Amino acid sequence: MSITITTSNVNGIRAAHRKNVGEWVAKSLPDVWCLQEVRAPQENVDSIVEGFALHYAEQGKIETPDQLHRINEVCKIKGRAGVALLTTLPVLETRYGLPGLTEDVDTGRWIEADVRMPSGYTVTVVCVYVHSGDVDDPNKMMQKYRFLDHMIVRMGQLQREAANGGKQAVLCGDFNIAHTPLDIKNAKANVKHSGFLPEERAYVDKWLDDEEFVDVMRSLAGPIQGPYTWWSQRGRAFDNNVGWRLDYQFATPEFAQTAQGFVIDKAPSYAARWSDHAPLSITYNV
Repeated sequence: MSITITTSNVNGIRAAHRKNVGEWVAKSLPDVWCLQEVRAPQENVDSIVEGFALHYAEQGKIETPDQLHRINEVCKIKGRAGVALLTTLPVLETRYGLPGLTEDVDTGRWIEADVRMPSGYTVTVVCVYVHSGDVDDPNKMMQKYRFLDHMIVRMGQLQREAANGGKQAVLCGDFNIAHTPLDIKNAKANVKHSGFLPEERAYVDKWLDDEEFVDVMRSLAGPIQGPYTWWSQRGRAFDNNVGWRLDYQFATPEFAQTAQGFVIDKAPSYAARWSDHAPLSITYNV
């Protein structure tokens, strides 16, 4: 049996709702959906997600809307970050926040759910939103690197658990780093910009080499240029496909081996977009 895990930065769930994200939900219905930059109070999240649950029930994915499990964390700083995880699969345990980080700016960026697959084994699904950083603001870069440092520690714990016969894991989200020149249209022009700094890209090297996580989309696509998941709102970046690959699914090796294919659901036109990011969906044969 196969399941689909989708990750998408919604660039504000209220704005996405106004731009008819519900039509995409009714068509796609991922088994697990990780959302970043929700950027809304809890009452708004609840009402919009209830609408998503109705789509799942109307399409027969679940019998009743309350069978869609809903996990989210609102950032303590108004209008910032915010992550959510929705799934039709059983959730055994949830954890909120990246261990070791206690500042308000780090909230609404990391949630974990232990999800039982149809085959019966459990996978830890992590919804991640990494700080974007700003080379002109040393404090924002410090926040990003601090978050990434704590991520490596947690990823090591998840990998060791998986390697010792425990739960497999997959990290889904907007990591705000384009890993290699294949992941960005204009590499040379951006080597001094946040998101493509050598220091940032070195963290992804550590995740793949030291912690042995797999960049699932890249493993499926091979060494091709792109495909991208984010396009600037400025100019004609979207129309000319001048993009960055910022959205990933990083999985422990055993789970990564079950991946069958991926889709980056780029909107047919600039006007049809409900976010500046496109959803990344990966199908796993579980």
